[in-house]
Amino acid sequence: MDFDFTDDQQSLRDAVARWVDKAHPFERRHALAKAGGFSRAVYAELAELGLAGLAVPEAHGGLGFGAIEAMVVGEELGRGLVNAPWAAGALVAPGLLAAAPAGLQAQWLPRMADASALVVLAHQERGARWRLDKVEAAATESAGAWTVSGAKSVVPAGDEADAFVVPARTPQGLGLFLVERGAAGVAVRGYPTQDGARAAELSLRDTPAAVIQTDGLAALEQAVDTGIAAACAEAVGAMDRLVALTVDYLNTRKQFGVTLASFQALRHRMADVKMQLELARSMSYFASLKLGEPPAARRRALSQAKVQLGQSMRFVGQQCIQLHGGIGVTDECSASHYFKRLTVLELSYGDTLHHLGEVSAGMQDTAGVFA
Repeated sequence: MDFDFTDDQQSLRDAVARWVDKAHPFERRHALAKAGGFSRAVYAELAELGLAGLAVPEAHGGLGFGAIEAMVVGEELGRGLVNAPWAAGALVAPGLLAAAPAGLQAQWLPRMADASALVVLAHQERGARWRLDKVEAAATESAGAWTVSGAKSVVPAGDEADAFVVPARTPQGLGLFLVERGAAGVAVRGYPTQDGARAAELSLRDTPAAVIQTDGLAALEQAVDTGIAAACAEAVGAMDRLVALTVDYLNTRKQFGVTLASFQALRHRMADVKMQLELARSMSYFASLKLGEPPAARRRALSQAKVQLGQSMRFVGQQCIQLHGGIGVTDECSASHYFKRLTVLELSYGDTLHHLGEVSAGMQDTAGVFA
């Protein structure tokens, strides 16, 4: 099997890396976080590179790229700690809109591709514990028109979004609905998150909504798996950069007249860190490659990947911060911001324990990994 990237994929990686180095240094990211984490301006710059339309079909003005291209971009954005709701707006939401009626696609997908509209998934509810089928929000149909009532939590960039994809109960099952932020009955309360981004609590009360699917659990699962793969890729990029920062620090910081890198115990710890990074990288590749599999195999693979990434993110983050010493926990040190972002990614779309339970529940006669 050939794991080399194509020339086009490598060119895409290089273009994103150049933009990160030139337009999004740590100082800019730090300033954005201190200002509240608002990120639409950064998202608009990503759109100029075509990244907002990466997964949008060409018929609607996008690039129509696949999972591997998304992984490549995610790694570079993670390496640069880019503060923008790229995965939520450019990968997850377009995947959900792909199941919408043609008129709704034509209305929203071109605007999503050029970033004039930001649409995000609002699916988490209090008490659901990352279970996608546990939804209290309800949708009601009257004279062919739908309204939705309910509450959603930790909506990514929720107070900056123009519309939301909202799962809600219908007589047919779990439906998916598009709700515009300016619609009647919508209340949004935004707040900064621990990693310097933004999220929001969303409340809907008899809010007019456009139906995407009246039975959309399968589409929701596919979209969340896409989000998991994107989180894995971003985490690999962030860990890659954090490890590089730590190695550089050990090679320059001196103790007892010699650099920290000369101490064998610290070199062994860095070897363990790099091993966890490579385990995470391989499972991130595995996650992206499995997105096209049948639902049962795909869901198991993505949970397996999230378990390994969760373990790696925690180990790499903790070890690198400790190897930095006291400066590693200060706000001025970029390593602390990478650790915060890794902590949030570990909790995104289900934490390590949740996905470990999913892997365990899926075990039959084998351990699942080799099935």
